[in-house]
Amino acid sequence: MHLKKQLLLQFLKRYKMERPYSTIIIDDEAPAREGLKNLLKEFPETFNIVAFAQNGTEAQRKIESLNPDIIFLDIEMPGSTGFELLENLKTIPIVVFCTAYDQYSLEAFETNSIDYLVKPVKLERIAKTVEKLKSFEKSISSDQILKVLKAISNQKKVNKMTSITVKKNEKLVFIKLDEVVYFEADNNYITIHSDGVNYLSADPISSLEQKLPDNFLRIHRSIIINKDYVNDIQKYFNSRYIITLRDKKKTSITTGRSYNEVIKVWINL
Repeated sequence: MHLKKQLLLQFLKRYKMERPYSTIIIDDEAPAREGLKNLLKEFPETFNIVAFAQNGTEAQRKIESLNPDIIFLDIEMPGSTGFELLENLKTIPIVVFCTAYDQYSLEAFETNSIDYLVKPVKLERIAKTVEKLKSFEKSISSDQILKVLKAISNQKKVNKMTSITVKKNEKLVFIKLDEVVYFEADNNYITIHSDGVNYLSADPISSLEQKLPDNFLRIHRSIIINKDYVNDIQKYFNSRYIITLRDKKKTSITTGRSYNEVIKVWINL
């Protein structure tokens, strides 16, 4: 076993709990759920994983049914954000937010009521969460947590993007968002599909999604569309949709199944 990991586990054995926290992992990305599961399994005396969820609707149902002690919650998910999920719960468990980028980071995340993990999550950072749980104040109310969420949500609304900057031939090019038809992720890059011209960006799609204005919608793990360019939507098998865009190529995109809820909300189904 790696020496650093061995020392961490030896250190944490001194803080044996009466019983592990029943735990639900909520994230729309399967690799993220699997990665976090493997990390939490290194702390069996602290976490007992009882369920997984890939969107807000599924998460609410499982939380209300299983009444977990703690949830690890992705902030941005199709259908509803992590914040919106918590606002819909009657009783809020201990919350550990997980996200790829720190734009939501506030001092509130440093309190004992909420913790905050930046992806990719490391074993050493989970150990700090375990330390926080030892001093967690059970008296902290749902109202206090919701006040924190409101402050964070208000911060998100500030400084919305109107353009995106990319580097091309040693120059910076400013692309107006109202000229972007859709974004397409591929490995470490995003292709920005403007009508007739394409650009490359190194900005990861999860980070980009959080910054874009409301007329952009993620419909697949690798696709974000500009809703203003949608021509028509057709139902497809396995509860998916085919969306045709109003660009020169009449691009057709098949949606991802895990994004069904957010698409239904958008088209009022």
